[in-house]
Amino acid sequence: MSTIMTMSTMTIMISTIVMMVATLISKKTHEEREKSSPFECGFDPKNSARLPFSSRFFLIAVIFLIFDVEIALLLPMPITMTTSNMKSWMLISSLFLLILIIGLYHEWNQGSLEWSN
Repeated sequence: MSTIMTMSTMTIMISTIVMMVATLISKKTHEEREKSSPFECGFDPKNSARLPFSSRFFLIAVIFLIFDVEIALLLPMPITMTTSNMKSWMLISSLFLLILIIGLYHEWNQGSLEWSN
C-alpha cells in the first residue's frame, strides 16, 4: 500500500515540476500590441460596435450547424442496421433522409444557399 502512495506522490510531483518548467520556458518576453489586442471576427475592437452585420453570414452558419448535426445523426445508421429490425430501420432511415431532402429543397427554393444575391 505504501509503494502505491509513494509512486502516486512521485508521479504528481514530477508532473507538477514538468508543468512548471514548461510554463517558464514558454513565456515570451516580447509582447506586441497587435498580438495582445482582442480579435473579434475581423472587426476592429476599437471602433463602434454598431457596425452593420450581414445576416448572410449568420444564416449560412445556422444552415451549416443544422446540416452538420444531421450528418452526425446519419453516420451511425449503417452500424445500427445490423442490430435492429430491417423494416423499422428502413422506415426510419428513409423518413430521416426525406426530411433532410425536403429541408435542403426548402433552403434552395428560398434562395438561402445563393451567396451572390
